[in-house]
Amino acid sequence: MKVSLIGTGRMGKGLIKIISPIISELSWASRNVEVVKEIILEDNLVNVFPVSYEEALNADLIIPALWYKDLIPLAKTNEEKLAGKILIDITNPFTEDFTDFTLEWGQSAAEELQKVIPNTKIVGAFKNTYFQVFNEPVFEGLTSDIYVTSDDEASKEIVMDFLKPIPFRLIDGGNLKNNRTIERMTLFEREIGLRYGNYPYISNRIFGINLPN
Repeated sequence: MKVSLIGTGRMGKGLIKIISPIISELSWASRNVEVVKEIILEDNLVNVFPVSYEEALNADLIIPALWYKDLIPLAKTNEEKLAGKILIDITNPFTEDFTDFTLEWGQSAAEELQKVIPNTKIVGAFKNTYFQVFNEPVFEGLTSDIYVTSDDEASKEIVMDFLKPIPFRLIDGGNLKNNRTIERMTLFEREIGLRYGNYPYISNRIFGINLPN
């Protein structure tokens, strides 16, 4: 399975740290390929290869680490090319100042993305985790949870199996509609983190459940 990551922002740089060790070859795309090349050299990422946006869309599993407002146009433009693929949606529909949402109640970024590219399998993940958590996903002995959602059970299973080696606890989060809650809880996390002084090192951990091995 060919996998690509798009974006070199804070989430993109965070994701590369946990995904590159679990795969033999990972394509990483940026608007400026030279930026990716520089980061690969600086961090000695031996199994990561710089590509263009267009080349990244050739992968079977695509992870865009982009703003929601940028992801939707990219998806619309490349609807045909993305058909039949799995896209992991990590976006949250926040305003640029992180004070509110760009979508109404009863909507989520994951569901809106699925509407735009109906022939692509959308799997939501990493929406509840801020970028700094990728540096240290275990806090006081507790591993951060990642909620994985999709309306396609087979695709969700593929993604959860692929991500199983990462240093997070994967939770089956049900259907895409549950991102209406997850995305809004993530902004609430930020408020709590700012209030208690630990933002952006903040994520979720659900107590009282035992996951199968």
